[in-house]
Amino acid sequence: MRPRVLVVDDDAGVRYTLREILEDGDMEVAEAESGEQALAWLEANTAHLVICDLAMPGIDGMGLLERIRAGSDSPEVIMITAHGSERHAVEAMKLGAYDYFAKPFDIDAVMRVIERAVQWVRLDQECEALRAELHLARHMVFASDAMRKLALMVHRVAPRDVTVMITGPSGTGKELLAEAIVDGSTRRDRPFVRFNCAAVPGELAEAELFGHSRGAFTGATTARPGLFREADSGTILLDEVGELGAGLQAKLLRVLQQGALRPVGEAQEREVDVRVLAATNRDLEQEVAAGRFREDLLYRLDVVRMHIPPLAERIDDVEPLCDHFLRKYAERFGTGPIQLTKEIRSKILTAAYPGNVRELEHRIERMVALSSGGHIDELGLGEPVQGAAPEGLSLKSRVAAFERGLIANELARCGQNRSEAARRLGVSRVTLLDKMKKYDLR
Repeated sequence: MRPRVLVVDDDAGVRYTLREILEDGDMEVAEAESGEQALAWLEANTAHLVICDLAMPGIDGMGLLERIRAGSDSPEVIMITAHGSERHAVEAMKLGAYDYFAKPFDIDAVMRVIERAVQWVRLDQECEALRAELHLARHMVFASDAMRKLALMVHRVAPRDVTVMITGPSGTGKELLAEAIVDGSTRRDRPFVRFNCAAVPGELAEAELFGHSRGAFTGATTARPGLFREADSGTILLDEVGELGAGLQAKLLRVLQQGALRPVGEAQEREVDVRVLAATNRDLEQEVAAGRFREDLLYRLDVVRMHIPPLAERIDDVEPLCDHFLRKYAERFGTGPIQLTKEIRSKILTAAYPGNVRELEHRIERMVALSSGGHIDELGLGEPVQGAAPEGLSLKSRVAAFERGLIANELARCGQNRSEAARRLGVSRVTLLDKMKKYDLR
């Protein structure tokens, strides 16, 4: 981090001297000759440190300090005082100033104060980054720099009640990221409602989202409040938002603009207080250009954008994800710890995962389900791991591996209820028991 310092003083000579000192210390320097100019600069830019004269016309140093400390993520402030004004310097430190030095100043003494302040800023940033990573790690497994940067975004944005657009290819974990945002928000203890915009036909999606009165349409035998009203005071996730039809886009835009909705079949609007998170794997700018998505709705949804890169662009995440899924499914299937040979681990880590994290998880799930004695063998590797199926593995063996995996997965989903698993698989209980015996599934 190269520290950025804003020097605020109405004396051009002082500003010049401090600039020379700071630039010699490899710091980036900006200048302002008044409190008003400094505030305007800080509106458009960020600084790690502000060095400010106490006595200035207009907004003086004390007033500037109060304005800076009133904001969030404010920089540290060092005050410059006239000789004999130590009482004012103490008052400034009570208001939150980091330190002060007096005019005329000794260059070495000034640099010691500044270096301490910069070190403090660095430590504070490292602590913030660590807190951010720990928060996101409760929801997602990662080790890459790209995900660390995303963790910092979540940490900063989650408590601020803004709309967030989450983008990224399918299978990257957009819903998990939404959960992390909610968990870090002021609405964490309020309702969190999810709606898949691609799962419900357009004519029913409006009623599902905004509610309907009894008899509003065929089959509406009872009134329903709708998901937005269920999420009132909380958060709603609109997954695959790019799939919304044009008519529903207009109605959603009105809800975002007015904070009110009109249930289907009702004449009266109802107010709602809902934070909206949206997720999509589509390029919505291209959808706007093609006339399939409203530009004004995109602006409303895209206040803050968080993009999850595909797994191929964050390969440092593959190994911790692999180990996480190995532990997860070993516990679920009761296999005990799974041991991977170097060769198999290398094949897993170097495989292509076009389906991203979801595909990696499914492959590890299958491997564990097909493991034997805590080890992955040829049956467990199967075909999908980038040509990892050993030569000579017959069609019969591959079919057996696939069938064993299906049965093991279904038993796990049913809590080892064999009758229910047989029903879901479309076979008799006797047939299921025979296959369990064949594949050594206990």
